[in-house]
Amino acid sequence: MFATSNHQAQGLAKLVGQRDTQVIAITGGKGGVGKTSIAVNLSMVMAMNGGEVALLDADLGLANVDVHLGLCPQRHLGHLLDGECDLAGLMLEAAHGLKVIPASSGRRRMAQLGSAEHAALIHAVAEYPEPLDTLIVDTAAGLSDSVTMFCSAADEVVVVLTDEPASLTDAYALIKVLSHEYSVNRFRLLTNLTTNARQGRELFLRLRRVTDHFLDVVLDHMGNVPADPYLKRAVRRQSAVVDVYPGSRASAAFKLLAG
Repeated sequence: MFATSNHQAQGLAKLVGQRDTQVIAITGGKGGVGKTSIAVNLSMVMAMNGGEVALLDADLGLANVDVHLGLCPQRHLGHLLDGECDLAGLMLEAAHGLKVIPASSGRRRMAQLGSAEHAALIHAVAEYPEPLDTLIVDTAAGLSDSVTMFCSAADEVVVVLTDEPASLTDAYALIKVLSHEYSVNRFRLLTNLTTNARQGRELFLRLRRVTDHFLDVVLDHMGNVPADPYLKRAVRRQSAVVDVYPGSRASAAFKLLAG
C-alpha cells in the first residue's frame, strides 16, 4: 500500500508541477486545531490578491469547506468518481473568484477509498485544464492514506498546531510518518488560537526541540494566528474572516501568512 500511495503522490506532484501550480497541504495530525479555517482564509487572501486559487476539500468523508463559505454544492468528489461529472462540473466559485472543490460529508465510502479511487482523484485534480497559481489542500485529520498522499505530493506542508498536549503529540506523529515513510523532510508550522505571538513561538520551539532530537527534519515557524472572537463570528456568517472582518487581528495575521 505504501508503494502505491507514494507513486500516486509523485504523480500528482509531477503533473501539477508541469503547470507551475504551487500545492500547499494544510494538515494538523488531529481534528479541532482549526486547519479548515486556516485553509479557507489563506485561500481567500490569495484570491483577493489577484491569484488564481483553488481550495480542495480533501477531508473526504467529513467535508465542511462548503459550510465555512456558505456554498451549496450539488455535486461532490463522489460524483466525479462515479463518472457523473468532471472536475470543472463540480467546482464552485466563492467570493473574490476563489474556486472550491467540494468533497462529501457523512459518506462512509468516501472516507474509505481504495488506491484506484485515490488515483482517479489525483488525476482529475492534476489534469484540471485552467491555469492555477495555487492549489490549497485541506486534509483530513489523522494519518489516513489520503492525508499522507496529499502531504507527500505538496510543495509545502503546513502543520497547524495549538497549545494542547494532543495537538503536539499528533503533530509529531504525523511529521514522523511523513519523514520516515514518504521522505518529506521540511515542514512549516503554523501556530493557531494563541494569546499572542510569543506564545505561538514558544509552542513551535517546544515541538522543534523534540523533532531536532529524534527526527531528521527541518521545521520553520510560518507564523501565528491569534485567538480572535471575529473568527467565530465569521464562521457563523459562513464567510472568511478576511472578507467580512478585514480589520480583525486574525485577518491581519492571515494577510501576513499569505505573503
